Amino acid sequence: MTAPTPHRPDRRFPGRLALVMLALVAGIAIATFVPGIAQSVRSVVGWNSPTNAAQPPEAIRPREEPAEKEGEDKPRLIKLTEEQIAAGAIDVAVVKEDTIARRIVVPGTIIPHADRLARVSVRLSAIVAELRKKIGDPVAKDELLAILESREVADAKSEYLAARLTNELQQELFERDKALWDKRVSSEQQFLRSRNQALQTQMKLNIARQKLFALGLDEKEIAALPDQPEALLRQQEVRSPIAGRVVERKVDLGTAVGRDNLETELFVIVDLDKVWIDLAVSPADLPLVKEGLSVAISARGVAKKIEGRVVFISPLLDKDTRTARVVAEVVNGDGALRPGSFATALIAVDRHAVPVAVQQGAIQSVGDERVVFVRTADGFEKRVVVLGRSDDRLAEVTSGLEAGETIAVSNTFLLKAELLKGLAED
Repeated sequence: MTAPTPHRPDRRFPGRLALVMLALVAGIAIATFVPGIAQSVRSVVGWNSPTNAAQPPEAIRPREEPAEKEGEDKPRLIKLTEEQIAAGAIDVAVVKEDTIARRIVVPGTIIPHADRLARVSVRLSAIVAELRKKIGDPVAKDELLAILESREVADAKSEYLAARLTNELQQELFERDKALWDKRVSSEQQFLRSRNQALQTQMKLNIARQKLFALGLDEKEIAALPDQPEALLRQQEVRSPIAGRVVERKVDLGTAVGRDNLETELFVIVDLDKVWIDLAVSPADLPLVKEGLSVAISARGVAKKIEGRVVFISPLLDKDTRTARVVAEVVNGDGALRPGSFATALIAVDRHAVPVAVQQGAIQSVGDERVVFVRTADGFEKRVVVLGRSDDRLAEVTSGLEAGETIAVSNTFLLKAELLKGLAED
């Protein structure tokens, strides 16, 4: 009987086991990352949990759109009544085409307009008998300022009246002698003598008349002299040559004026409806400045800028400051600009027309955005705009706003506050 062969372990088993484990791991990986694999393979490794089984794979699951934030990318309305808008002093204006200007800043001084300043003076010897105006009084052209009493005036008036009377008499004699000569009743010598005397008296009358003009009398006053009482012959009326205000009165009652034939200044009259701005422009900026350019003037105590224009550019530079004198003329109807005050001028040296421009006061910043407030039936609507060129008054709008729309241009910070309040409540 043959003896049994002893059992030998199969040496290939470990290698097969490794292959099986490797295939299992690969299957798990495939089941994990490949969507749609058989559910039976996933159940082998216990991945078929109720939670996971109820949900479809991520790749085929419908995507949920993020909820839209309220107020984002949508017009924001600020509801205000007409009464609230009026109470807030919110002014509106229509958006339109305008001009953007590049401006240079120049310091200056406000001075009186040279053509609107009058110094009322007399050269004759006299005494101030009456003063009809005081400092600060408004005066009209040819309005009476003062009355002087002068022996020189009395003599000139008397001389004129005597010359006038003599001339009238001599002209009558000449007309009579001429008529006689025409009829050959009188001699030619008598006619020539009479004509010569008439010419002389006429010349003396004209000289006396010119003396009165030199003393300040006008045509109307001279014509009234023959009917004037003798007591008034020594009086000389002083009248204003322009309309304006009395800014200086340099005499008092009883003051002697015109001593030693020297001129005495009585009043200074200034019309401040227009003033000059005396500007100092550097040589670097001078080539940019031209007569007729517009100028925006701002001064301390003046709420708004006042527009003017350049009327004079000096060809010479100041030897001390090395700047050129430039004069701008400004309308000063409300009297806000006072001579002697310092001012700043913005001279527009480069101008560009833009199709849509808004006032700087109409623009507000909300976060990183620039916005304006468009008028609607219920109030205002926030409108995001993109800005282009700008100056001290206007800003160009390149997108977000159209010409013809109506926007708020003043007190827009109130609308911004209401807008931020609404966003905070949301």
